[in-house]
Amino acid sequence: MKKLTVLSLATAAVSNVALAQNTRPNILYIMSDDHSYQTIGCYGHNLNETPNIDRIAKSGAHFQNSFVANSLSGPARAVILTGKFSHVNGYYDNESGAKFDQSQMTFPKLLQQAGYQTAIFGKWHLGDKPQGFDYFSVLEGQGHYYNPNFIEPDGVKEKVQGYVTDLTVDNTLAWLQNGRDKSKPFMVKCHFKAPHRNWMPAIEKIEMFEDKTYPLPENFYDDYQGRLAAEMQLMEIGRHMHLFTDLKMFGFDAPGEPRSINGELNRMTDEQKAPFLKTYGRIEKELRDAKLEGKALAEWKYQRYMRDYCKVVSSVDDNVGRLIDYLQANGLWENTIVIYTSDQGFFMGEHGWFDKRWIYEQSFRTPFLISYPNGLSKNMKGKQTAMIQTIDYAPTFLDYAGVAIPKEIQGESLRPLFEGKKEKIHDAVYYHFYEYPAFHAVKRHYGARTDRYKIAHFYYDINKWELYDLQKDPNEMNNVYNDPAYAQVREQMHKVLRQLQEKYNETDPTNSAYRPGKNQVNNF
Repeated sequence: MKKLTVLSLATAAVSNVALAQNTRPNILYIMSDDHSYQTIGCYGHNLNETPNIDRIAKSGAHFQNSFVANSLSGPARAVILTGKFSHVNGYYDNESGAKFDQSQMTFPKLLQQAGYQTAIFGKWHLGDKPQGFDYFSVLEGQGHYYNPNFIEPDGVKEKVQGYVTDLTVDNTLAWLQNGRDKSKPFMVKCHFKAPHRNWMPAIEKIEMFEDKTYPLPENFYDDYQGRLAAEMQLMEIGRHMHLFTDLKMFGFDAPGEPRSINGELNRMTDEQKAPFLKTYGRIEKELRDAKLEGKALAEWKYQRYMRDYCKVVSSVDDNVGRLIDYLQANGLWENTIVIYTSDQGFFMGEHGWFDKRWIYEQSFRTPFLISYPNGLSKNMKGKQTAMIQTIDYAPTFLDYAGVAIPKEIQGESLRPLFEGKKEKIHDAVYYHFYEYPAFHAVKRHYGARTDRYKIAHFYYDINKWELYDLQKDPNEMNNVYNDPAYAQVREQMHKVLRQLQEKYNETDPTNSAYRPGKNQVNNF
């Protein structure tokens, strides 16, 4: 009887371990590239509809004050993987040629070691093959919208027929259904290329939004007064968006433009290319007949940009729906943390711009939507205003998985916030952008943001400070750094900035280890 009791206890112990493993949440981390919060329905900007992405928010929450640490694709991804700022993880920019140091700790490695099945599909953009994953199928570099190559553990699959957004989810679903050990919890990263430049829509979306006129942002014609760095950029829709490369006006080939559109067209089959050339050929003829110049041409380019951008977002939304449907149909929804976010924000014509890189709101802020029916507080529903940052993702995933959070991680677990045990995690967030001289000519800068104020220092070949009262000036048009009425606020924000730099160990930010490489204008 005694042996039976011991055997029974041992069996119970094993069962308890298995139960604990099975009840640990699964994680589906969905990330798009350059997806602005302005073009997600639940954020209320009314530019387009994203019913499937909104399903995540309806099940859980969406955060209004979600921020990045470095608004640039590769560095942003490195921050998310490590929970550390760029000056600590060592990956500063997209242009210096350096590869992400995969010998360092990443949250997928730690989850894998803790018994999670891990995989990544879609855009990687960090150099060498991903580590810390049981399986991967990732794009080469930026990847292509049509018939892309996928790097997999056994080699490269070349020109896989199809549209990249669909293919990424095809691969994700195939692994979820047939490629993993279903006795273990999973962490899968589904990373879309879209809506990254140059906004190539799927064939079935090609005529979408062609009858829609988008409202011009109220600061589209910003004159950049009092903001020297903003004045010196090269990312205005009117002056710098390419008719040929970006907007697919094939008869407007201009010397010196990046050749990426040729690469895309050359990958397409005749069947794919025909409707593409037909639609954009018609639009090009309309442009030639209109003979637009100046502001009229700038506003025409804005409408084309918005239409194409929202077309590729629509394909992302469709495929997010496929992922949600799979989880719900297979009994996985309740115990899966589903997050939708972007690597950074994006300008949709604000200040006359496209792209990212800046500490200004549209670039610094990124969407963050979460569903986790088994784990979110009842108060964690709908719009949330607490500040969170990309350094917080890694410790959050580890916390939910029951994995000790390494001391080197600079972020904080968001679990207490999600469970209603804390009302906020951060009083202020820190930012640093390094990639200059480079494409778009956005100056190096660092800064801090509280719930109301923002301070920024632009350095290297200029020395300019900026201060914004976001309550009175949400569009960041009025730099009040030298305004005597804000002298006390300026002093306080300098103090906040110093405290964050001490906390994150970057007390000499203009003399960091960052060394820019040769400019690569095709790497946008």
